[in-house]
Amino acid sequence: MEGPSDEALMTQICAQDQHAFRVLMSRHMQRVIRVAQRVVGNPAEADDIGQEAFLRVWSRAASFNPQVAKFTTWLYRITLNLAFDRLRRPQFAPIEEAGDIRSDETGPVEKLIAAQEWRALEQAMAQLSDRQRAAIALFHMEGLSGGESAAALSVSEKAFESLLARARLALRKQVDNIENNRRYA
Repeated sequence: MEGPSDEALMTQICAQDQHAFRVLMSRHMQRVIRVAQRVVGNPAEADDIGQEAFLRVWSRAASFNPQVAKFTTWLYRITLNLAFDRLRRPQFAPIEEAGDIRSDETGPVEKLIAAQEWRALEQAMAQLSDRQRAAIALFHMEGLSGGESAAALSVSEKAFESLLARARLALRKQVDNIENNRRYA
């Protein structure tokens, strides 16, 4: 990481330093949006959550305490709270947001298979509880450690391990159900 630490930038943000805020946003916005999207499953909603999360970073900078948590842990907590709140609202998804085929160097058949597998995973993730989806997203998709993930979810590491184990089992069952339904459809 180049430049001042996140915690040093937060000190500057407390003094209303807009440049420090822009640096912090450029470092973390994409990751915040990715986490939000993995929880809510909607790119437009995830973008809104990212914007709102950073508005809260700006407006609540004084409440950040580096002795209690790392900046990223604090930011994940804000992001997850916003994502969970968003999930509690009624959702309407336009047809245009159905899974896209991701571009890579594979052939059309491989692209279709990969897209189908990705949609099955997203469909299975959508069936998990909010907290299970967040645990999978933080640990497996974002690569956070168990301790960091536990802190972001405000649970003990032992409780996080249990949550993650239940989430993995539920996800595996959901994927199996989707594959079985596809085979017999």
